[in-house]
Amino acid sequence: MLRTTLTDEPWGQRWTLQGRLSGPWVAQLRSDWKKSHGPSGNCKCVVDVSGVTFVDLDGERVLAAMMKDGAEFIATGVYTKHILEMLEKRRQRWISKFMGCF
Repeated sequence: MLRTTLTDEPWGQRWTLQGRLSGPWVAQLRSDWKKSHGPSGNCKCVVDVSGVTFVDLDGERVLAAMMKDGAEFIATGVYTKHILEMLEKRRQRWISKFMGCF
């Protein structure tokens, strides 16, 4: 189960995720993110994943998409910090590989 809390702040939005980012909750988070950060969703967004206890492959993909859209992350645990560092390294490799082609 994943609990998502969205808080509007003067500077933008804070998303707080708690629980397991897997199974049907991945699709729900993806849908909520697209609604909030579609073509007109230009606000600053901070995603707190400190309360996330597990992330499956589809969950990693959603976090990577959020990262690509400019979300900033807060992570306090070893597990969530590792996931985010891994996703950022992948993103940087992709940028280096494909942006070097232009």
